[in-house]
Amino acid sequence: MTKPLEGIKIIDFTHVQAGPACTQLLAWYGADVIKVERPGAGDVTRSQLRDIPGVDALYFTMLNSNKKSLTLDTKTAEGKEVLTRLIKQSDVLVENFGPGALDRMGFTWEHIKELNPGMIVASVKGFSDGHHYEDLKVYENVAQCAGGAASTTGFDDGPPTVSAAALGDSNTGMHLAIGILTALHARNRNGGKGQKVAVSMQDSVLNLCRVKLRDQQRLDRVGYLEEYPQYPHGSFTDVVPRGGNAGGGGQPGWVLKCKGWETDKNAYIYFTIQGHAWAPICRAIGKPEWIEDPAYMTASARQDKIFDIFGTIEAWLADKTKFEAVNILRKFDIPCAPVMTMKELANDESLRASGTIAEVDHKERGKYLTVGSPIKFSDLKVEITGSPLLGEHTNEVLETLGYSSREIAALHEAKAV
Repeated sequence: MTKPLEGIKIIDFTHVQAGPACTQLLAWYGADVIKVERPGAGDVTRSQLRDIPGVDALYFTMLNSNKKSLTLDTKTAEGKEVLTRLIKQSDVLVENFGPGALDRMGFTWEHIKELNPGMIVASVKGFSDGHHYEDLKVYENVAQCAGGAASTTGFDDGPPTVSAAALGDSNTGMHLAIGILTALHARNRNGGKGQKVAVSMQDSVLNLCRVKLRDQQRLDRVGYLEEYPQYPHGSFTDVVPRGGNAGGGGQPGWVLKCKGWETDKNAYIYFTIQGHAWAPICRAIGKPEWIEDPAYMTASARQDKIFDIFGTIEAWLADKTKFEAVNILRKFDIPCAPVMTMKELANDESLRASGTIAEVDHKERGKYLTVGSPIKFSDLKVEITGSPLLGEHTNEVLETLGYSSREIAALHEAKAV
């Protein structure tokens, strides 16, 4: 089966997570992604948080599947010549260097356009160009704080809290992948002209926090947010508060204890009380009298008693595991879910069958688990392959660039690759 992005060659000058997440996504769908790494060292994540001495860490393997690895020292004249050839034959260059790094390397945007007018240069940045923090170094948690996520996460009586989800890194990479695909489509429509594409980590986090920006404007106008746990018995300041486990869509929701919570920190379900589901909820938990009771029958009537209602539901959950509870509630079409642990997800047969969790082979590590494509297609089966060893494809890539065996040997001798 021909893959949709076959024929697209990408120079992957990225490291750590945001950039590699972007290029890995494109590699899954058929792009020829050539990861350019420093000889002898490579991406820093190859050695970060290792669980097997001397073997590429899971941090690296789970962000660089389906790619090729080319080692290249662009500080040497020979290395610059290799990169020049590569740019002439490629479609996209993706980078997350610090500001000006490509320029100092001798590959300004103007020079790249001269070499290849159709080239798309895609960049991950901490902050957008011109931002007053544009020179600030940014990592995952920095981005979550700068993008507004941390200030609204956690409970109101505690400090701002960052999420374990990669809102700053992988989220930025996915936004950049969309930008690259858009630029490729535009190139096809405008005579082959390339362009620069940039995504900042702050912007990407804020993009996912749009409901909180919505809430700030509502708070400015009316002074309270009725779906937050602070309403109606608490008070609000002039900024969106941390909402605990409240639902962001306006439907009351909370994490509730299930059987075994005393010893299992994840014996909980998330339970949402939607207006149309009120009658089924009452029937499910054995409170049919609440259906027509004026004190409970409308969302506004329930608001000041919402945590009492959650307490009643929690009492109903006391003798049920999270999975037993969800299996009952799903029959009533009630929005809920078990709080799933990483261990439970890793062993979930449905996720294995769908390819969302993939087991792949690595030449040194053996089998390991990684995430698969979250996007499913009717006419594409996404195959996940193991990440490359450092420099594994160097000679292969050089051959495609027209280097002879003698010239390749000379490049190795000069330590340019």
